[in-house]
Formats: sequence, C-alpha cells, structure tokens
Amino acid sequence: MTRKLLIIAILVLVGLLIWLWSWTPTRVVTDPEGSQHTALELASPPQGGDFVLDSMKGPVALADLRGKVVLIYFGYTWCPDICPTNLVLIAGALKALTPEERERVRVLFVSVDPERDSVERLAEYSGYFHPEILGLTGTPEQIAEVAKLYGAAYRRTELADSAMGYVVDHSAYSHVVDTQGKLVRNLDHATPSAEIVAAIRALLGTNPSTENQSEP
Repeated sequence: MTRKLLIIAILVLVGLLIWLWSWTPTRVVTDPEGSQHTALELASPPQGGDFVLDSMKGPVALADLRGKVVLIYFGYTWCPDICPTNLVLIAGALKALTPEERERVRVLFVSVDPERDSVERLAEYSGYFHPEILGLTGTPEQIAEVAKLYGAAYRRTELADSAMGYVVDHSAYSHVVDTQGKLVRNLDHATPSAEIVAAIRALLGTNPSTENQSEP
C-alpha cells in the first residue's frame, strides 16, 4: 500500500511540474470586435533608469523630473480594455491628491505602439483621462530600450478580419519612481486608486486630512 501511494505521489508531482513548465501567466480580455487581448507578465525584473522620449511638448527626460514622484505605465492608445482600466484608476488617484501634491507628481504613459501612436494622438488620448498624464513615444529601438529598463513586455498580434489590424499585448504594471529617480515599486494591473494614492503619498511624505483632500 505504501509503495502504491509513493507511485501516485510521484505521478502527481511530475504532472504538476509539467503543468508549471507549460503555463505562462497571462490575463485575457476581449476587444469590442471579439478578439482576445492579453496582459503579459513582466519580461524581466525591473531595474529602472533614466531615459528620454518624445511628447507633444517636446523631449521628456526622466532625469529632469527629480523632485517628483513619477508613475510610468506602458500601453498604447488603441488598447481596447487594459490601458483604459489602468489610466482611469491612475486618473482617479491624481484627482484624489491635493493641488500641491499633484505639482510633485508626474505620470508618463509610454506607447508600445510607435507605428500608430504619434505625439499628437498620445496627447489627445492621455488628456482624455487627466491633463497631468503625459504621453510619450520614440523610435521602436528607443521604446525597446526603455521597456527593458522597466521589465515591460509587449508583442504585436495580427488580427484577421478586424479593422484594428493588430493589437499589442503588453504588461500592465505601473512603475513608481521616487523623487531621486529610483524605481521603488511596481503596482499590479488594476491597482485601486486608493492604493496608488497611498504609494505616492508615502514617497511625498504627505498625509493630509480628509477635509483637505481634493474630490475624486
């Protein structure tokens, strides 16, 4: 009896190992035309680092944002579900901050679809969620370098019989950089606005009373 139990345990363990080896953690959502869109896990452990990309207002260098808490989010304007979800929550966090706190915070929306996302389109799209969200783009090579710094994953998936042509599956983390330019935290997909606010205030060293907070 003991021998049989041992064999069963070994078979279960082998099956579990095979399952873990073949399984890639993803989150799948569906776009309005019924195509699957996937939120990827990080490609590598985020290290952080300075970079320069283009915005509607000109080049933006992370090094020039010292003294501010910076949230970096990788996505694209044609994203059917994942990006809007996170940008709404980030915008909600910005609205919950006081005007003084917002002056010390910057949100960077880095496009992983430079082929379609011009600086003009990014400015319009980002501004729809909140005027303090700044859309950034660059050459495919520049985007790849910045993504590598923050472990961001993305891949183009062609769509058959779709007006969109293709989607870009991507990781959906908000990377939090402190006032000294150091990456200190990676917030998961769909992190609630309240948690984003708490992460920002922990770095700003502020904790205003409820009556002094701006309305969401």
